[in-house]
Amino acid sequence: MSAMPTGSAQGAVRRLIVFILLFVLVTIAAVGVSGLLDRAFDVDRTLAGSGADELALQLAFTLIAGPLAALLWWGAWRRLGEPDERGSIAWPLYLAAMTTVSLVVATTSIASGIATLVDGRRAPGLLATGLAWALVWLWHRWMLGHPGKGPTRLSTVPLVIGAAYGLVVGATGAVSALAAVFDAAILGASEAVIVGRDSWAQAAVDALVWAAVGFAAWWWHWVRDGVRRIPTGFAAVALVVVGVLGGGAAMLGGIGTAVFVALRLAFDRSEPASAILIPLGTAIAAAGVGALVWLLHARIAAAHSDGTRRAAVLVMSGLGLIAAASGIGVVVNALLAELSSPLASSGNRALLLGGLSAMLVGGPTWWLNWRPTRRPDPAEADDVGRRVYLVAVFGASAVVAIITLLVVGYRVFEFVLDPGTGFALIDRIRAPLGLLVATALVFAYHFAVWRRDRAMISESGSSPVRRIGRVVLVAWGDADAAERAISAATGARVVVWRRDEGGIDVGVEAGEVRASAGSAAAPAGGTAEPTGVTAGPDAAVVVAALEHVTAERVLVLVGPGDRVEVIPLAD
Repeated sequence: MSAMPTGSAQGAVRRLIVFILLFVLVTIAAVGVSGLLDRAFDVDRTLAGSGADELALQLAFTLIAGPLAALLWWGAWRRLGEPDERGSIAWPLYLAAMTTVSLVVATTSIASGIATLVDGRRAPGLLATGLAWALVWLWHRWMLGHPGKGPTRLSTVPLVIGAAYGLVVGATGAVSALAAVFDAAILGASEAVIVGRDSWAQAAVDALVWAAVGFAAWWWHWVRDGVRRIPTGFAAVALVVVGVLGGGAAMLGGIGTAVFVALRLAFDRSEPASAILIPLGTAIAAAGVGALVWLLHARIAAAHSDGTRRAAVLVMSGLGLIAAASGIGVVVNALLAELSSPLASSGNRALLLGGLSAMLVGGPTWWLNWRPTRRPDPAEADDVGRRVYLVAVFGASAVVAIITLLVVGYRVFEFVLDPGTGFALIDRIRAPLGLLVATALVFAYHFAVWRRDRAMISESGSSPVRRIGRVVLVAWGDADAAERAISAATGARVVVWRRDEGGIDVGVEAGEVRASAGSAAAPAGGTAEPTGVTAGPDAAVVVAALEHVTAERVLVLVGPGDRVEVIPLAD
């Protein structure tokens, strides 16, 4: 019987089943080992003295699932020397899933165990679980970086996920720790206990443990694994979404809450000052930590590609727009509430101040990032990110406006048909009407900007004729200028691969085989980045080489020296 072709559909299904089974068996074995380690660490319990059923289950998980996982892994590992096996999509997906799961379980168990020990209680089960899963993580990280059998596709995905996860855990722990300290300083230690803490110092230390574990995981991936220098699209998305968007949202939310507290202290003393000050500690902590996270990632995004830099700016513009629009809706709601029920002026005043604080924070943020008074040039107006942003904003606002209009209409008809339900018409419609006003303004403005941009592009003729669908540029050094020039000249989507300085370039020219060091291509973000090479390709030369090329996909090889080779690819 003939062997199954490794590149066939059957081979792909086989690999998928093998790695799914391996994931399940490794998980079961890790659970069993965790339970046995828990019993070994618990000196007050004999190994078989209590919980015989539980012990039997742990032994079955360890002694049956463990050897099966080892046998299955050994068979799969032997085949990973074959190019098709190593280059399959199932292999990196398995590593990404298991590396992420083991990292999450290990860090949460270790952080919980250490925090419990700091509180004076023993937690052998948590530490045993953390140790077992940490070993699983180390094992899969070794396989991920193996020079001969590590994945050739998506190899940086687990690193990016790990950095994002560590940042979220570390920043959340830092906010909680600082919030406990600020609450104690603002409210006093006794009142901090009343609002839900047994001890503000204990709460701060527990949160610091989580922050330390999270930032350690983030540092390992961000600095040691070099995630900050990975130029892949997935890394750029994580940078913008987790770093810029997450940090910016925490920063703006904290600042907005602090402004709200300040406005209430100045204009709304319907409650004691101690009650008004309750959210201030958390707000200051969130604003500080969020600002640090946002500054770090915004600086990296600014030094990244033009697309990443523009995406970071548009993300902050969107955050400011959401806050400002929400504030407008709340202000309209509060003003209508004041007209309908002036006796409840204290509650209406707090609602009004909340809307004003959102406008005071969101409005300047949107203005500084979007800069509505500056007229964009045709190239900026034709930018894909800007066009997607405008369509997404006025499209989403149109949907929300239609829904709120239906709600307003329903409330009006309900009042007309049954006016004796005890609620005035304004009370029925003020919340959806405020949202309708805000979304209508957002839709009208961004739709007008979108139409103006389209007219500008049409008049200037700056939008290039799309002769090429996608360009893969293989080059040394900084290729940002060449990437922008190719995109502007052809309208194509450009993917940059960095050349590996230590590789061998082998080509055939007029029957002659030539070889030169430093020309094997490696995808951007891989481990093979050029060292000591900073000069990128000449953008004008590359664009000139593409002048008469028409194809859906084109491969452009730059170097060694001034050589530029353009290869149209078949579909």
